[in-house]
Amino acid sequence: MSVGIEIGRDDTGQSVHVDIEELLATRLLVQGNSGSGKSHLLRRLLEESAHLVQQVVIDPEGDFATLADAYNHVVVDAGDYNEREIATMGARIREHRASIILNLESLELEAQMTCAAAFLNALFDAPRDHWYPVLVVVDEAQMFAPSVSGDVPDAVRRASLGAMTNLMCRGRKRGLAGAIATQRLAKLAKNVAAEASNFLMGRTFLDIDMARAADLLGMERRQAERIRDLERGHFLGLGPAISRRPISMKIGPTQTSTRMGTHSLLPMPEAEPENLRTMLFAEMEAEPLPVREQPAPQPIAAEELIRRIAKPEPAIEPEPVAGAADEEANADATNHEATIIAVLQDMLADANSAYQPDALLYQDFSVRCRMQQLATVPLELAEFRRRFALAKGGILEPDDPRWADVLTAAAELPEDMAAPFLQIARAAMEGSRCPDDETLGRAYGTRSPGRIRRLVEYMEKQGTVVVRADFGGKRSIGIPQLGLSTEAE
Repeated sequence: MSVGIEIGRDDTGQSVHVDIEELLATRLLVQGNSGSGKSHLLRRLLEESAHLVQQVVIDPEGDFATLADAYNHVVVDAGDYNEREIATMGARIREHRASIILNLESLELEAQMTCAAAFLNALFDAPRDHWYPVLVVVDEAQMFAPSVSGDVPDAVRRASLGAMTNLMCRGRKRGLAGAIATQRLAKLAKNVAAEASNFLMGRTFLDIDMARAADLLGMERRQAERIRDLERGHFLGLGPAISRRPISMKIGPTQTSTRMGTHSLLPMPEAEPENLRTMLFAEMEAEPLPVREQPAPQPIAAEELIRRIAKPEPAIEPEPVAGAADEEANADATNHEATIIAVLQDMLADANSAYQPDALLYQDFSVRCRMQQLATVPLELAEFRRRFALAKGGILEPDDPRWADVLTAAAELPEDMAAPFLQIARAAMEGSRCPDDETLGRAYGTRSPGRIRRLVEYMEKQGTVVVRADFGGKRSIGIPQLGLSTEAE
């Protein structure tokens, strides 16, 4: 069964519909000169389908941020985050099916291309279990998939073009449906444009763009002049999700609008020339009138935004039974702690988990907790980082009194060194052999022997450990604060 939305009306006043399911399978290309109504068309498409499909918008000019005022979109201001955080959000978005507007307006072109590439690649590389259908709208697509090299480095251009190619060529099997808009077809890479099966062509004037648009619409070259005569907001549509024959339509109204300035004429201010001169050349040093400025909104930290995306809807809890609140709280705390320990043990069983970034590990931890039917993630990111480091050091229950002296000694080192130090301390307490470089590297999150050597040297300089080596090259490590030493290895 097809699910259609009304995109506009044809020349006879009949409704023109877009089949969303077919669009997800066949992709969309929108073309039109600046002022032809491309952004209005995309906004209409997004508004009408917001309740049907998850949406991701790559917004280089900040035009679509206002969708969040009326719909459930989350606006991500790319300038507030680094490339790793943007990629982490991209992975989380697919997992939790959140509709996102990636606002790139605060970035320069090169940074916009780098950010969009990282974000799209994260969407594309999501695990198979998260391949839910997503409508990915990219405005000004010629910026991210240029047909020729420009002022940006080749490495940046190749990365951005590769991400756009993956979206349009290989994204369908992963649930990604590209809907891209461009001012000029001649500036858009051909292998990106060629993968779309649905077209909406707006007004354009250059002969090369009209010829390509006519070819895509299956029109004869002499009919290409029709594209030049289109009015603002009128488009020619063709494709399995729109119409089997080229059809002219006027795009319908939208519920939201852009925050950009108006292009309509406004009456000029009525003022005498002398008054205008006085206002323009007033004393620059004059004391300005006090203005009560509103504080600028603080950017949301990446970790907080990730938690908001991952946080489930609050459930309606029944009224607590009098006298049972404390018992229930204690039981929940005990169950949560048992679940945390079990999940950490499962994660440590994966040999590669020790080398993963903290954000990805926390994502894995969140998913595993939900699989254990916990309503919320029991640890914040900072506490998870500490508990996972302790777990790598062999301490799953940090509240156990026997670890108190060890944890006190570990507190003198940087947080990332806690795990390898705990490995050494446990070996000393048990009287077993000194951990080798591979074991310490797994705890430290590195495969570099040089980093392990520098790690041990740093701990020795801090007075936390004492390293001894015999004539046979066997190493033992003592911990002065505990008065213990490992066996030689």
